[in-house]
Amino acid sequence: MAIEDIIPLNAFFSKKNEPETGDKKKKKADKEALASPLMRIPRMDVRVARDLIDIGIKEFYELEGRSAESVFEEIQKKRSDTPLWRLPYLRLAIYFSENDNHDQSMLHPAYWEM
Repeated sequence: MAIEDIIPLNAFFSKKNEPETGDKKKKKADKEALASPLMRIPRMDVRVARDLIDIGIKEFYELEGRSAESVFEEIQKKRSDTPLWRLPYLRLAIYFSENDNHDQSMLHPAYWEM
């Protein structure tokens, strides 16, 4: 048994000399999305929050009066490979932003799947 089987060799070496990858930028974007007011929406997915931030929506009140489909189209213009499963999260976010008294059964993305 070699030492490489027990401890990966890259654990011994510093990553200072390795080229910068996009991982740090992605992690920074994740932190921004996690810290955003959009995450106060119950069961909000951080990837959907990041999509909303990318199109300029940083507060959930900015979704008032919008349709989920139009917001989804804006997201798809920025990132064409956006999966369709994010649409119920957008519907949930719009419901949350437009109503003060929330029906608990409607605060789950599964309710908004059509």
